[in-house]
Amino acid sequence: MVTIGGTAVMVLGALAAGVVAVLLGLAVRRRLGTASAVAVPGLLWSLVAIALVTLVPTRSDVGIVPADARSESCSWDYGGPSGAAFEVLGLDQRTLNVLLFVPAGMFLVLAVGRWWSGVVLAPLGLAALAAYSLAIELTQLQLARLDRACDVTDMVDNVVGAGIGFVIGLVLLPVVRPWRGRRAAH
Repeated sequence: MVTIGGTAVMVLGALAAGVVAVLLGLAVRRRLGTASAVAVPGLLWSLVAIALVTLVPTRSDVGIVPADARSESCSWDYGGPSGAAFEVLGLDQRTLNVLLFVPAGMFLVLAVGRWWSGVVLAPLGLAALAAYSLAIELTQLQLARLDRACDVTDMVDNVVGAGIGFVIGLVLLPVVRPWRGRRAAH
């Protein structure tokens, strides 16, 4: 049986997605301007990276998780024991979940900030990031092969991370001024 998983697969996938994002940014830079040519591919890259980190099994030796061994529901134990069980670079799972969504929130604001409709699109995008987190947790619940757990704490941490990124994007918006590229494109 061929198994795929582990941090090496996640990192290689994120790097490959990063290369594609850079190429996309270079392709649209003249049309959108530099700020948007970084923000739009950056948002797409962050969504792919989130999917890789959350949906690729953490170990390549997981094998098949029997259907009767998988969880039947999401954990509603907020801040439960899983947060301390996983660490990377000295950061616990809760901190990593927050950090994982920060770039998506930031790039979202910068990507839609070039248009006046961004005033509506940015909050809708933040809601979409929350829905993305929910979809990931539900996928983890349904696909026992992933050997992942659906957890309300993860959803809250993900939304907090997206919110922090959103605020960072708002702070950067007047500095980056993505609307400048619009005039150069016409």
